[in-house]
Amino acid sequence: MKARFKAFAAALLGASCLTAALAASASTDCPQFSPDGRAPVVANAKMRASTQEICYSDFAVLHSGVTHGPLWSAEHLTARHVDDAKNNTRTNRFYAERKLPPGDSAQLSDYKRSGYDRGHMSPAGDRWSKKGMAESFSLANIVPQNPSNNRRIWSRIEEAVRRLVEESGDAYVVTGPIFSGRQLQTIGESRVFVPTQLYKVVYLPSRQLAFAVVVENVPTDDYAMKTVHELEAMSGLQFPGIPEALKDKRLGGLKGV
Repeated sequence: MKARFKAFAAALLGASCLTAALAASASTDCPQFSPDGRAPVVANAKMRASTQEICYSDFAVLHSGVTHGPLWSAEHLTARHVDDAKNNTRTNRFYAERKLPPGDSAQLSDYKRSGYDRGHMSPAGDRWSKKGMAESFSLANIVPQNPSNNRRIWSRIEEAVRRLVEESGDAYVVTGPIFSGRQLQTIGESRVFVPTQLYKVVYLPSRQLAFAVVVENVPTDDYAMKTVHELEAMSGLQFPGIPEALKDKRLGGLKGV
C-alpha cells in the first residue's frame, strides 16, 4: 500500500505533463454525461492505475482503487432536471459500492469518527429521479470533506450552479477532488485519500461559457475562479469535450456565493 501511495503522489506531482493527443483519444461507457460524448481524461498513466468508470442512471464516476474514491463525477443537467430535483426526497443511505473489485471501495467504517463528512461529488440535490438519488450515496461518488466546507461554501456553490442551469437551459458539470503535496492524509482502514481541494468544471453550451471553481478542503468562505486550462494543470485531468477556445475564459464569480 505504501508503494501505491508513493506512486500515486508522484503521478500527481507530474500531472503537468498533459498532452492534447491523449485527450483526443477519450472514450467513455457513459457518453450521455459529457459534451460530444467525450469524458474527462486522466492524462497521467500512473493516476489511471486501478480506475473503473461506473455509469449510474443520471451521472457517471471514474473511481480510483488507489484513492478509494472518485477522480471525477460527471453529470448533464437541464433546467427541467433541476426543477424536478426540488421535489425529490433525499435518502441519506450511504453504501459501499459493490460494482468495484474487492478492496477498491471505501467502507462506511472508514468515515466513522474520522472528522470528515461524506461529501458528494455529483450532488444529491441535483438528482431528479429516485434511482439517481439512491445511487448518489454510493461511496464511489464520495470523498472525505471538511464538515464546515461541505455544509456552507460547497453547498452554496452547488446552489449557484443549479441557478446557472435554470438560467441557461443546460450544463455539463464535472466535480472531483484534487490531491496536492507530498504529505497526503488518509482515513480509515481502507486508507481513503483526503482531498486537499475540491473542484467543479461547468460548461454552458448555450452561452459558450466554461469555467472552473476550486475550494480548499478546510473551513472557509473563500473560493477561487479558474479557467479550464488552469484546472487541467492543477488536477491532472483534461476535458476534451469543452471547446479549446473556451478554456481560457474566466468568470468573475458566482451569484449568491
